[in-house]
This record gives sequence, C-alpha cells and structure tokens, in this order.
Amino acid sequence: MPKATQAQDTAPPETPLPDAMSAWLRHLETNRRYSPHTLDGYRRELHFLRELASHAKLPLDKLGNGHIRQFVARLHAQGRGPRSLARTLAAWRGFYQWWAPAIELAGNPVAGVRAPKAPRGLPKALSVEQTQALLDRAPAQVATEPAALRDQAMLELLYSSGLRLSELVGLDLRYERSGNYESRGWLSLEEAEVIVLGKGGKRRSVPVGQAALEALRKWIAVRPQLAPFTAQPEDAAALFLGARGRRISPRVVQLQLARIAQQAGVPTHVHPHVLRHSFASHVLQSAQDLRAVQEMLGHANISTTQIYTRLDFQHLARAYDQAHPRAGRKS
Repeated sequence: MPKATQAQDTAPPETPLPDAMSAWLRHLETNRRYSPHTLDGYRRELHFLRELASHAKLPLDKLGNGHIRQFVARLHAQGRGPRSLARTLAAWRGFYQWWAPAIELAGNPVAGVRAPKAPRGLPKALSVEQTQALLDRAPAQVATEPAALRDQAMLELLYSSGLRLSELVGLDLRYERSGNYESRGWLSLEEAEVIVLGKGGKRRSVPVGQAALEALRKWIAVRPQLAPFTAQPEDAAALFLGARGRRISPRVVQLQLARIAQQAGVPTHVHPHVLRHSFASHVLQSAQDLRAVQEMLGHANISTTQIYTRLDFQHLARAYDQAHPRAGRKS
C-alpha cells in the first residue's frame, strides 16, 4: 500500500490539523459543549479528510462533491463499514457547514453525499418450538382472569395473522361508524378474518386461525369486565382494552409480551414484531408461497418479503447439516 493510504488508516493524532479544522473543534468544545469523546472522534475523522486531500494534492477549499465521493469510496474499499462512513461524513459535513460561509465557498462539498447502505440484517424469528412454548404455557394461568385472557388473545392474533403492533391496537370489536368516529380496523369473527389499516393507509384482510379465534371468543366474553359504562367512541369500540377500560396502548402490549415470554422460558427478548417475523418465516417454511405472505403482511414491495426466504434457507441449511449423511460439517 502507498504510504499515504497507510496514513489514512492510522490518521496519527500527533500530526497537527490545519488551523481551520482546529478552530472548528474549539468552537464545538466551547460554544456547543461537545464531549471529549465526541471531539476525539471528530478529530480523527478530520485527520482522514486532511490525509485524503493531501494524497489527492488538493487544498481543503478546492475539494468538490466528486472528490468527497472518491474519498468515501476509497475508505470503503479499505474496509470501513457503512456506519463508520456515516460518522465520517457527519464530521466532514459539519466542518464545511461551519467553514464554507467563513471563506465564501460556493457550497458544502459534502452535501448530498451518503454512506453506502448497511446490509439489512435478518429479522429475528422464534422457532416453531419456542412459539408453541410461548402460546401453550400453563392454561390455568389464562383460564378466567380478563387481562390474562386478553393477553392470550393478543399473542395468538399477532402470530396467527402477522399483524404489526399498530394494527393490533387499532382493531375494533366490529366495524363502527357513528358521528365523527369510523373504525380503522376491525375483527370479523364470522369471516374468521381481521381487516387492518396498514402502512400508507392501505387496508387489507388477513385470515385468523382457529386457535386465535378461540382465544378471541374467550376474551370477548369477559371484555365487559374491563369496559367502563361511559367511554369515548375510540375506546368503546376497541377490541383490546387496558386496565382502565381505554384502548390498550402499544407499550402495554410490549411489556405484557416480554413478561409472558420470560415466564415461558423463551431464551430471547420477544416483542410484537418478533411474532410477525415468526409468522412469516413459519408460513414460508410450510407453504413456500411468497406472494401470499406478501399480501398477508401488507408489504408494498415483494423485495421486503423476500428477506424471509433467507430465514427459510437457514432453516433448510440446519436441517441439511443435521440429517444429510454427506453434509460433512462439524458442529
């Protein structure tokens, strides 16, 4: 590697920064009260910029948008990840935002430059066994208490229909339209489906499985015990109610699910979206129908749904390793 590239990797802090860069850091320290940790990070990123500009034989006030893009590409080629490059660009952009007006530059050369997108991680999904342990926990605990029956119905419905948390809490007991109120989403026990309003204001119908239907019927039978005599239409129509008889809040759903998962011995943090991911993964493992899963999840683009094929491949790969006599892989 050329020596200049090596300097970019190490960016020795003992090498003095140009006066303009040092002045900006002093401004952040005295006027903006930035922490020493943040200032050290910005100082390191400014060293990278100075070294790259020096290697290109260009003064800092002559750098253009194209040069910045080349610098980012070079750092990326050297192994800098998207998040690291985003921090780098934030520092460079901040410096020029402060310096450009002072020296009457035409514009900020870092404006509009973005770091490469971070690779999209796999969504976390429970195994079928973990999901069963969560939903089939001690039946006596959910036999009669209204709140426990409500929680069981919510869990079953999240997993049965792959709902988003906002879609779940937005459900009404049935379609309602009176005065200024109209249901956004609702349950139809007769049709064994829920109608939900998803992202982008798009409404869709999603089937509800038998286990979820049974849990919902049990909850609806005791729901009046949590419903107040007087309530706003938004709360009176709600399928799921909190302790005070109002529409249940997303935070309560999150807390209840995490608590139940811990009691069931599920060895991972469980939140509502985990059940949505588990629904998609398990349906794909069984049916291999990507379009159907896309429709049930309410994804506008099938590329969003395709991430679950990666989860399914992992499932198949594990089965191959465990079962194939010629897999040749060691655990």
